[in-house]
Amino acid sequence: MKNITYILLSCLAIVSFSACEIDNYDLPKETLRGRVVDAETGELVLTDQGSEGTRVRMRELSWTETEVPDNFDFYCMKEGVFQNTKVFKGFYNIQIDGAFIPLIRLNSEGDTLVDESIYTTIEGVTEVEFRVQPFLKVEWVGEPTVSNGQVTATIRVTRAVSPADFKAKIEPMGNYSDDMLNVTDVRLFVSQVPFVGYREWDNRYTTEINYEGNSFEALLGQPVTITTNGQIPAGRTVFIRAAARINYATENIRRHNYNEAVRVDISPY
Repeated sequence: MKNITYILLSCLAIVSFSACEIDNYDLPKETLRGRVVDAETGELVLTDQGSEGTRVRMRELSWTETEVPDNFDFYCMKEGVFQNTKVFKGFYNIQIDGAFIPLIRLNSEGDTLVDESIYTTIEGVTEVEFRVQPFLKVEWVGEPTVSNGQVTATIRVTRAVSPADFKAKIEPMGNYSDDMLNVTDVRLFVSQVPFVGYREWDNRYTTEINYEGNSFEALLGQPVTITTNGQIPAGRTVFIRAAARINYATENIRRHNYNEAVRVDISPY
């Protein structure tokens, strides 16, 4: 019985020692910072926070233990910037996906047509900038107004990439249709926190307007007025944000283009 006990203890000691040896790595301490800007205007491309917004995907190419590098994904902040302060030093491929022309475009056979991702060594604080072509630009027109607990806002939606350029870059990927350019919906998100968007919105007050086919075409560049649903209680402070999207998915997600969040104080009524 003593011999069996000694053997078991010896095995446990070996396993514990091996585990310590395998896990003997320095913690990641490098920083990656980035910006996503409109290639034409240089303005930051506003987004949502989460999988419905701009996704950042990193692949460490200097690590050779596996044949195919693992993906490490995280997401942009709503302002169109991102940061990761826990990165291992090494050589990386960095790509982003969002409501803009894909930076990596493949044909139907899986061959790479264009690769506009970034390859860089991350050491210390490394900064990168992606210049992209957003699908749409959403802007406020004037200031929102409040009446009887409802917020009315006017926006303008324009194309940030021309139909011809969109077709030239998307059609070679296969299964192209002109219907992809159709604006399918416009939303006025309402939330009680500044991070208002698809991830953080109050469905009691948020408004969604859907458009069939190309019916929004005539409204491109024109003022569009939207009023929130329900009645927001007096004395509340809310944040509103407008968004619009087209009938095209990047990485199987139809993402919105956004404008900036605006604070609205609901006065007594």
